[in-house]
Amino acid sequence: MALIFLRSLVFNVLFYFFLVLWILFAIPTFLMPRKAILTVAGWWAKSNLLLMRLICGTKVEFRGVEKIPQGPLIVASKHQSMWETFALLQFFDQPLYILKRELKFIPFFGWYITKAAMIDVERDAGGKALRDMVRRAGKAVRDGRQLIIFPEGTRRPVEAPPHYKHGVAQVYKDCGVACLPVAHNSGLFWPRRTFMRYPGTLVVEFLDLLPPGLSRDEFIDRVRDTIESATDRIVRDAREEQAELFGRVPVAPARGE
Repeated sequence: MALIFLRSLVFNVLFYFFLVLWILFAIPTFLMPRKAILTVAGWWAKSNLLLMRLICGTKVEFRGVEKIPQGPLIVASKHQSMWETFALLQFFDQPLYILKRELKFIPFFGWYITKAAMIDVERDAGGKALRDMVRRAGKAVRDGRQLIIFPEGTRRPVEAPPHYKHGVAQVYKDCGVACLPVAHNSGLFWPRRTFMRYPGTLVVEFLDLLPPGLSRDEFIDRVRDTIESATDRIVRDAREEQAELFGRVPVAPARGE
């Protein structure tokens, strides 16, 4: 564990060092079309995956990439850590996020958010602000963007009971496009609220598309069941791999066992 601690420390120092370099490198994109900053963001995401592999011994396996369609799309992802907020960028040419409004006021980072035309929302502003967010997201998606959204709203510990919010169903209904569910086990390798990073195989699985036109309740049920069943399987496999790497049994079984 001492070696993992040291590798995690080195990784985090380099992660933020290179983040500053990427921020400076991207300055010319302010004078370019929106596509430029999105391209740089994709390069940044790929560089982080390479850094994790070289420093932490964390390999990444992307499954089902062939299921990703072109054009407007909702991408509904499991949310276990910060990792997926940047790692999914590289697969979409016009990625779109819904972000807390206060992030827009962070120097450089907030300016890039504005340049990339992300959607900001005040989480405590009430129903009117949420309806405005849904309207803006729907228009952006219908204009050809891919909305990456986390149906649980916030990061959840690995194997915590799922808590899918119905707001994502409203976004889905307003956009009128297909939804691509995404399962992964990032929380085992980049846990929330700690700087530790763990070796092993981080798996991301793009699942079968959900068609447009489902009712809100049916959509929530299907996206939850699809993501959670795949996540349980992926986490269980990773626990077994970790048991072999660290010479101990998995910390906890997947739900439903």
